[in-house]
Amino acid sequence: MDISEIRIKLVGDTEDRLRGFCSITFREGFVIRDLRIIEGESGLFVAMPSRKVTAHCPRCQTKNHLKARFCNHCGIRLPQLRLPVDPQGRPRLYADIAHPVTQDFRDRLQRQVVEEFQAELERAKLPGYRSRYDEGFEFDAGPAEGRGGEFRRFDRGQRLAGPHQGANSAAESMVFQANEPVAERDSALESPRTAGEGTAE
Repeated sequence: MDISEIRIKLVGDTEDRLRGFCSITFREGFVIRDLRIIEGESGLFVAMPSRKVTAHCPRCQTKNHLKARFCNHCGIRLPQLRLPVDPQGRPRLYADIAHPVTQDFRDRLQRQVVEEFQAELERAKLPGYRSRYDEGFEFDAGPAEGRGGEFRRFDRGQRLAGPHQGANSAAESMVFQANEPVAERDSALESPRTAGEGTAE
């Protein structure tokens, strides 16, 4: 599968090994975001987007992280499960959401991402530099973990740039903002009832 675009978001100096994020567009039709660029012992490598591996509570069936000692829902003490391990024998606490299925494709993807990362470092040295990573994603999550954010208002007919043009039709309907009454925003998300629709007898 051909990679048509790679976008990089650089991360400033941190104590961990994270150096940046990237999004990858395949054939101008499918985007994967939030791949991580990490400084390893032998150089940069790309980590796929992932989720925590969970196990069900034996009482309420709520999902909990494998290292959790108590259920997040009902509070009972959880049995200490034997953690799954990867081929290197390390505890496997995360599972990739999306990932290459062949080593050849993984190597090719990683090589292209690292090359684009190095190019982004050079672009960042230029006056007026601005990352293109979030172009086309107009949702502003706000300062409190997603609270207080807003969908920015789009004028009908306005087009999004970049590989996310498929969201144009959806963008036309995003006309509510966080400063509007909650009831009005919620009603905007509800599906309208069709004319003549009634309750089944």
